[in-house]
Amino acid sequence: MNLGTTEIILIVAVLFLLFGASRLPQLARALGESRKAFREGMKEAEEEERREQEKKLLKQKTDTSALSEISDETLLEELNRREEVKKKI
Repeated sequence: MNLGTTEIILIVAVLFLLFGASRLPQLARALGESRKAFREGMKEAEEEERREQEKKLLKQKTDTSALSEISDETLLEELNRREEVKKKI
């Protein structure tokens, strides 16, 4: 969406009429602060999401390492036990 100079002048004129010249700097400042707060919130959300993914990855690594520590015989016994439980049901 391209705004030409006439459109920008028209928008500024309407803003002057609606809010007056004294309130426009306040509105611009508030808009800038809101934009800054929004960006900070987005950064925090991205950082939190990245930390959650790291936690999941770390948990997966520890789960697989714990699984590799179990002997094959123990895994086979557990598999057989679960099959017997399924047959009983």
